[in-house]
Amino acid sequence: MSLITNVMDHSLDDGYAEAAARKKADGLAGLPRTLRAKLGLAAGLVLAALVVTVGAAQARVAAPVVAKEREELIDRIEGETSAADKLEESVDELRVDVDARQREALSKSGDGDRSDVVGVLSGAVAVDGPGVKLVVNDAEDVGTDGDGQPRGTSGFSDTGRVRDRDMQRTVNGLWESGAEAISINGQRLTALSAIRAAGDAILVDNRPLVPPYTVLAVGDGERLSSRFQDSADGLYLHALQENYGIRTALSVADDLELPAAPSVIIRTAQPITEKGTS
Repeated sequence: MSLITNVMDHSLDDGYAEAAARKKADGLAGLPRTLRAKLGLAAGLVLAALVVTVGAAQARVAAPVVAKEREELIDRIEGETSAADKLEESVDELRVDVDARQREALSKSGDGDRSDVVGVLSGAVAVDGPGVKLVVNDAEDVGTDGDGQPRGTSGFSDTGRVRDRDMQRTVNGLWESGAEAISINGQRLTALSAIRAAGDAILVDNRPLVPPYTVLAVGDGERLSSRFQDSADGLYLHALQENYGIRTALSVADDLELPAAPSVIIRTAQPITEKGTS
């Protein structure tokens, strides 16, 4: 009777009851694996959608602020550009005034002619007169020479593009041939001018120039042209044209106009005092 009574009182095995309680406590652990995966994917999609929605809302809120900042930046750029233009105009006016006062002072001292010569040679004043016009341009097929070999194999630049050292030699050759004043693309050269490179661009006094490079040189046109073509630098330029396709055109001009240099640095020489002298 005790066995029957026990079966009636405990119809479910204790082990099954414990397992069922544990699964109930675990919650989702009791679900099938595929169902758990689907629920996890759904939760991830909901989270991603929430992040995108929040991001879009924030962008929509920030859009007017970004637009306002952009307009303010544009206004600042335009304002600074206008201020720089006014300063440049003021500098030009002051330069004209200084030149006038300098000529007046030198004329009173009887040294006006010397002042004009110094102004021309230093680039401080605009000049006009006869001379030569030299146009230097990159090769039409920039990259390699006719044999597919780079310029570097002969000690030149590595392509058919005009380089800063090419322009340096061109300008030096014109000076040595008797040029009195030189400009490149309207940029007046002085004794302190620097021709350098920044990547593929050529800088003259830190101002970038683009090809073709038009070199104007004031002087005795016929003599200047012949002397330059016979000089080492003129032959160098001719070699670039013959071997690497760099285009050049030299002509004599009756009237050239060269502007003054935008800024002229004045330096004063000081005598050297020998040691041991009083």
